[in-house]
Amino acid sequence: MKTITANGHTIEITHPEKVLFPKAGFTKMDVVNYYDRISAYLLPHLQDRPLTMHRFPAGIQGHDFYQKEAPEYFPDWIETIRVKLRQQGERTMINGCNRATLLYLANQGSITMHGWLSTAARPENPDRLIFDLDPPRSNFRLVQQAARELKQLFHRLDLSLFVMATGSSGMHLLLPLDGSADFEQSRAFAKKVAGMLAKKYPEKFTTEMRKNKRHGRLFVDYLRNAYGQTAVTPYALRALPEAPVATPLHWHEALRSDMHARRYHLRNIFRRLAATRDPMADFGAAPCNLSVAAKRLDGLKL
Repeated sequence: MKTITANGHTIEITHPEKVLFPKAGFTKMDVVNYYDRISAYLLPHLQDRPLTMHRFPAGIQGHDFYQKEAPEYFPDWIETIRVKLRQQGERTMINGCNRATLLYLANQGSITMHGWLSTAARPENPDRLIFDLDPPRSNFRLVQQAARELKQLFHRLDLSLFVMATGSSGMHLLLPLDGSADFEQSRAFAKKVAGMLAKKYPEKFTTEMRKNKRHGRLFVDYLRNAYGQTAVTPYALRALPEAPVATPLHWHEALRSDMHARRYHLRNIFRRLAATRDPMADFGAAPCNLSVAAKRLDGLKL
């Protein structure tokens, strides 16, 4: 057992030698140390928002589960919030993260953190909009083409999209919002944008939700833009053999021919951060007013 002190709390790291990534050889202590080092980059994206843990107590080849409810045995210094469920009732969730909480969760076998698209203070009003681009048949070039087209469309709206390699198979495109719109408005806006792309390139892109109707086309997924939905947190580890990292990219990097979703991982992410500015450092500095953007979108021609 080892101990780490953070935010005035002592976190006991149990079984630090336990191998969580067998192929790469990374242990629980490696994961804890990673989240300790990356915390300054990651925590702004979890601040004041309910989160879901993807836990792998025995490592990535063992049993895994998503945990939304904060367990009763968690220490009382971990901040929680009661959130309303859309059907009925409430759920106690972890509210945001500080360094101590992040390290405690890593010790619990939480390899990946997923955050809401809205904050705990305003759960009905998203402060980010997301397009999830997953490639059909591992066609990452098609992901890049969709990303390029959406970037150009938002440039015409005088808005800047942020791009992230998910560390899994595709990309997330993120738009910071000012919180004035609700989820119904953000989802309607994202659906219309996705539909415009599918209409322009019907042979490449689709908004068809049923997989058997896509016929090899990329699904421009706007469905995450809903109350209680989550997205993988920037700089979170992914539970895949090489320990890839969900990595924000500069646009010139995202569209390079040698880019792929798992390019950055635990072994090289800090070399990258030492060599380039965090592409999401200014995320939220100029948030979008969705009502204004929707009016501009109505005036656009393909």
